[in-house]
Amino acid sequence: MTTPLPKDRADRPSRRGRALLRVFIVFIAVLLLPASSGCSGGRPWQKLDWPWRDREKAARLAERYGTTANQRIEAIREQARAARGAGPDRQLAFTQDLTRRVLEEHDPRVRCEIVSEAAAFDTPGAASICRGALQDPDQRVRIRACEVWRTRGGPDAVVLLTARYRADTDLDVRLRALRMLGELRDTTAIPVLAEALEDPDPAVQYRAVAALKEVSGRDLGNDVNAWRAWAADPAAERSEVSIAERFRQLF
Repeated sequence: MTTPLPKDRADRPSRRGRALLRVFIVFIAVLLLPASSGCSGGRPWQKLDWPWRDREKAARLAERYGTTANQRIEAIREQARAARGAGPDRQLAFTQDLTRRVLEEHDPRVRCEIVSEAAAFDTPGAASICRGALQDPDQRVRIRACEVWRTRGGPDAVVLLTARYRADTDLDVRLRALRMLGELRDTTAIPVLAEALEDPDPAVQYRAVAALKEVSGRDLGNDVNAWRAWAADPAAERSEVSIAERFRQLF
């Protein structure tokens, strides 16, 4: 015969359950409780002051504390779309305003966006922004500027990208400048790419080889010495073609 549990132990689960039920009822009552008599009707959570539910208050906060970087980026994009669809005078005024804003902007992400939007306009202000961005203190902006000059193209692009490769102390910026020189496919970039083949950093050498392949339209493989020989006299036709190059030409 089983020994019955003491009364206090047998009753313990039911007492625990009742206690939990009371806590739950109190919780529901608090949620459903109307606001105090000193306030207008409504539930407590409706009294919380959520700024994003009040556009006017959000506007006041922006006026007091300034807009966020994302808000400034979105505003620049909207204004750029409007300017692209407008006449030359509007575009000139817009890019002149961008030159002021890029100098005042402290966030590199916003400056990157300004440079990207300026690239689409053929105005003195836009060209000034794109040139100045190559010397921005933040490497992200300088990288974006390299990409922008690949988009803009022209003789200035080769000159400016060459100068950035030679002057910059950041490896990522130098590699991006070389890559953009290759994508321009301008043969005037061959001297600086040949110069990059002599760089002690293997990453720079590899990027220079990849850029030379694009500029020359040839494929000498990844042999740096082969590219050095070719870059020394790109116009010369080699009388002997290596077996490996012949194999590549077949495919």
